[in-house]
Amino acid sequence: MKESPAKRATELRKQLEHHEYRYYVLDAPEISDAEYDVLIRELKALEEAHPELRTPDSPTQRVGGQPREGFVKVAHSSPMLSLDNALNEQELREFDTRVQTLLKGEPYEYVAELKLDGLSMAAQYESRQLHQAITRGDGRVGEDVTNNARTIRSLPLRLRGNAISNAFEVRGEVVMQRSSFERLNEEQEKEGLKRFANPRNAAAGALRALDPGITAARRLDYFAYFLLENGKPMLPSHWQSLERLAEAGFKVNNHRRKCKDLDELLQFIRDTESRRDALPYETDGVVAKIDSIAQQERLGWTSKAPRWAIAFKYPARQAATVLENIEVQVGRTGALTPVAHLKPVTVGGVTVSRATLHNEDEIVRLAVEIGDTVLVERSGDVIPKIVRVVEQGKDRRPFQIPKHCPICKGHIVREEGEAASRCVNASCPARLRETLLHFSARGVMDIDGLGDALVDQLLARGLVHSVADLYHLTVPQLLELERMGEKSASKVIKNIEKSRSQPLPRVLNGLGIPFVGERTAQLLAGHFGDLDRIANASVETLQEVDEVGPKVAESIKQFFGEVRNRDLVEKLRRAGLQFAGEKQPKKKGGPLAGLTFVVTGTLPTLKREEAKARIEEAGGKVAGSVSSKTSYLLAGEEAGSKLEKARELNVPILDEPGLLALLDSRSTT
Repeated sequence: MKESPAKRATELRKQLEHHEYRYYVLDAPEISDAEYDVLIRELKALEEAHPELRTPDSPTQRVGGQPREGFVKVAHSSPMLSLDNALNEQELREFDTRVQTLLKGEPYEYVAELKLDGLSMAAQYESRQLHQAITRGDGRVGEDVTNNARTIRSLPLRLRGNAISNAFEVRGEVVMQRSSFERLNEEQEKEGLKRFANPRNAAAGALRALDPGITAARRLDYFAYFLLENGKPMLPSHWQSLERLAEAGFKVNNHRRKCKDLDELLQFIRDTESRRDALPYETDGVVAKIDSIAQQERLGWTSKAPRWAIAFKYPARQAATVLENIEVQVGRTGALTPVAHLKPVTVGGVTVSRATLHNEDEIVRLAVEIGDTVLVERSGDVIPKIVRVVEQGKDRRPFQIPKHCPICKGHIVREEGEAASRCVNASCPARLRETLLHFSARGVMDIDGLGDALVDQLLARGLVHSVADLYHLTVPQLLELERMGEKSASKVIKNIEKSRSQPLPRVLNGLGIPFVGERTAQLLAGHFGDLDRIANASVETLQEVDEVGPKVAESIKQFFGEVRNRDLVEKLRRAGLQFAGEKQPKKKGGPLAGLTFVVTGTLPTLKREEAKARIEEAGGKVAGSVSSKTSYLLAGEEAGSKLEKARELNVPILDEPGLLALLDSRSTT
């Protein structure tokens, strides 16, 4: 029985609302733009055929997603509307015909610009300086992200020359270049965090981060394309606005063209599509706008989009093929990444035979098995990915992560809350480079001169197979390497020798045990006083150490449970490293003695480390996780799951003034 239009419309609205929430609010889309377009078009067609089904809250009546909580909301000077899409040449010709009809044969020109895959932002200027930056939000109300926007180097803080004066507004697109995106995902993997799906999601997360330092670290870019005064175009033509913005110091995309007719516009689209893979950023189409502002005003707007502009979207570069096998790659941090081996297929003019599957959770989400026919999507220089299963294979079989590392046969573990499984062998060839660099870092064993270039040469020549091999290197061996003179070689060897005397906490940190950094290493060394006692301690005994919870304790136990890591420890012992240290006596007394605190979120004035230090100086204990033994949770902004846990367990919650008051009251009693 055919589904009724009313029932189908209701179903489509629910799907679209879900995907809008995932895309605009969570920055975690579950479907591609092409799949979303199919759903929204079907709903539009239903509502046009049955106007009584159209509701005020329908996704077809919305401009964009709701502003995200956590920022001050600000109204836009005029709505930031979305654009209607043309998915092929015929639809673009239909748009052009409508323009001709509405302008009654009057001549007009297009301005063609690349459609960048980023997020819109309005930047308001007063007295020639950046005053406020606002995200698009729902198109009428956005979020004030001024502090974050100031970290974007291509967004001028002060104007150049005298091209624009007084108060005005610039609208443009915030994007992340491919090189920055790839570097960010490498860092995510290094930290054991989830990879970002695409540059747009990464840029959106950075611009909305509460810490401007995160925004700065992700190296965003801003391309300007609108120049407004009191919410309206400042100049008589769009092309003039672009030129004026460039003169004033804004980054305006060079890939733009003034087109006298539709044929020139189509030629620009063909030219840019052929070059899109060579661009340093993602683009998924071309935006065409009527150049004359007077003609724009005559053409007008619908409730959600201007009639004088349209976005031509490049055809989705997707193709269906068979997933022939799934193999595992071991990354520099020991993380295991499933890689799909595909029956070769042409996608966007390139033959694709491999695609990333990111991690085990992604395989579960896709419900994909070996032998299935899958839809593969390629986006510029980003590694091809599997979008969804098209058809289940007749003899499909599930993928299972190996129990032992495919490179070194070491143990594989997956910590709770982590996206990836990892090889725990610190000397695994796949992760040895990262292990060596960490071991020699200034805050660890402090082997000055042992940087990336030297480590790469040592590995290429087969001179080291573990960090213990560093202590067998000689000056003559180093002299055989490129750009290594007598003085430099002698200095490196001297620094390696000097590192033998580094104290136990640094040696422990240098082993590269997951979740054991500088502070945890100090706490472990102070509690046990000996590396062998740490290595042989039970999970329960390890948790007696301040700030060591079940996750950290289990990680330590797994590390020393790997026979290859035990062998490494013995080699380091024979190399003369310090395995014994001073056992620190437990602090007694103090106004907060006997109380256990957990610190979470961003505090108004104190840094979290400062808050922890003040608690410990007063005799209190700071733990890493909330439990029934927690005396107080010190919570700032964006406290997250620890705050929820504290509420569940009825743990008292303090803010920063509350902590200071507690310290003051207890110190005077």
